[in-house]
Amino acid sequence: MKHRKAQVSRKTKETEIQLYFNIDGSGESDIKTGIPFFDHMLDLFTTHAVFDLNLTVNGDIEVDFHHTVEDTGICLGQAFRKALGDAKQIKRFASGLVPMDESLCKIAVDISGRSYLDWKVEFPNASTGNFDTELAETFFHAFADHARITLHMDVNKGRNVHHILEACFKGLGICLDEAAAIDDRKKGVPSTKGTLI
Repeated sequence: MKHRKAQVSRKTKETEIQLYFNIDGSGESDIKTGIPFFDHMLDLFTTHAVFDLNLTVNGDIEVDFHHTVEDTGICLGQAFRKALGDAKQIKRFASGLVPMDESLCKIAVDISGRSYLDWKVEFPNASTGNFDTELAETFFHAFADHARITLHMDVNKGRNVHHILEACFKGLGICLDEAAAIDDRKKGVPSTKGTLI
């Protein structure tokens, strides 16, 4: 069995991040970003993807949460891409509908080597607790860019901000787990070009 792992470190004047990531994990996480709601979302992502994630972030959250959320997306995307290695035999594509009570997230993923986010998510409120909803798009955009994946997320049903975001983070984990899974029927990289770079 493969153990596709990666470690990423990032240090700027705004954040300092240490991250360990394992695609072929067991759903274990140890996440400390300084933003409890964000920790909760990343824990949901990890659990439902059955990845492993150890993450420590020291960010300038006294300013606001933007730098911490964006830089976490950057590092997690880099780790996912690095852990994939040559991407041989992966399924590459996944899509689905992920409900969370009254909310429903439509999501599609292509581990394409091309960065793209199509974001059609509307929120009934600008925040849940002290977490601004605009930060969700910031995170998913940074992740898709640095993982070099095509990601479509569409939520047109939902009244509760927490539920909407939960469906999005769970959905990303579920689809990435499927798209990154090894398919023994495939030979080499799943592209007629012969590369996903």
